[in-house]
Amino acid sequence: MLPLTSSSRPDVRSAVVGLAAAVLLSLAPLAPAHARPASAAGVAVAPQNDTSHVYVAPEDVDKFVQSFVATFGGQSTKQVVATVTPTPSSTTSQLVQTPVGTISVFGFKTPIPWPFGVERNGYLVTDLDEAVKQARAAGADVLVAPFPDPIGRDAVVQWPGGVNLQLYWHTTKPAYAAFDTVPDNRVYVSPDRVAAFVHSFTAFAHGKVVDDAPKAPGVEIGRPGDTYRRLRIESPFGKMLVLVTDGHLPWPYGHETTGYEVANLAQTLAKAQAAGARVLVAPFDSDGRTSAIVEFPGGYVAEIHAVAAAGK
Repeated sequence: MLPLTSSSRPDVRSAVVGLAAAVLLSLAPLAPAHARPASAAGVAVAPQNDTSHVYVAPEDVDKFVQSFVATFGGQSTKQVVATVTPTPSSTTSQLVQTPVGTISVFGFKTPIPWPFGVERNGYLVTDLDEAVKQARAAGADVLVAPFPDPIGRDAVVQWPGGVNLQLYWHTTKPAYAAFDTVPDNRVYVSPDRVAAFVHSFTAFAHGKVVDDAPKAPGVEIGRPGDTYRRLRIESPFGKMLVLVTDGHLPWPYGHETTGYEVANLAQTLAKAQAAGARVLVAPFDSDGRTSAIVEFPGGYVAEIHAVAAAGK
């Protein structure tokens, strides 16, 4: 969900914010080309228009934003207080843009109306009604029917396997610079539902499974010596990493919703720690990446990784 910004219309502060779609890009075993209606137009805009949703206590918002920006660079829009749900509520709202990913930050001052707060991401679409229609046709449930806000319209959908995503449309499309690296939307699903999830999501997103590792190293989910299934999906919405597990996950696996790719992991972790974050999982090597998991002030958990240079 993209929060209200200082460039929004004057009445925005007191009205509903465009909540971005939180449809996890998911992976599934079979290449889903047959699932995509050839005649259907895609509704994605671009990865830099999609956000990870971060909910923290209002008293932690400032220190979280400062820590996140100090770690990855970039900047935040001005914080506003607004209603971003179709029913009464109040939250601080701001957009934090970095070269490696964008987040929408919310610090609710009131109880959070269901099902907001459990959607992982928000996706900008070219046409909300068409996006909802295509999501339904692909097998998604519409948890929150389209509702208006001062700068557009929003809806929340759920994919097979329980993955929630917010879709949003703006009257005036935002113009954001492309990322240096596109982040991974990290989705955990069960073996029972992964095929349905991948089939549905790729049909909607016009995506494809670019890698399916049936015996990926278990160290990636905190279980060294074990294996699990890992899929990678790419679509016009961006990248998705699908982790297929039995749910026997040690802390903090499953709490991270996004994986951020950086050029130098050691330097990034040093910046994060200097800015008040703590390393929950120390760096480890697997599948051509060096990865770690970090918790920022306010409790936001993120995976951070660097890709090994070619030939190494």
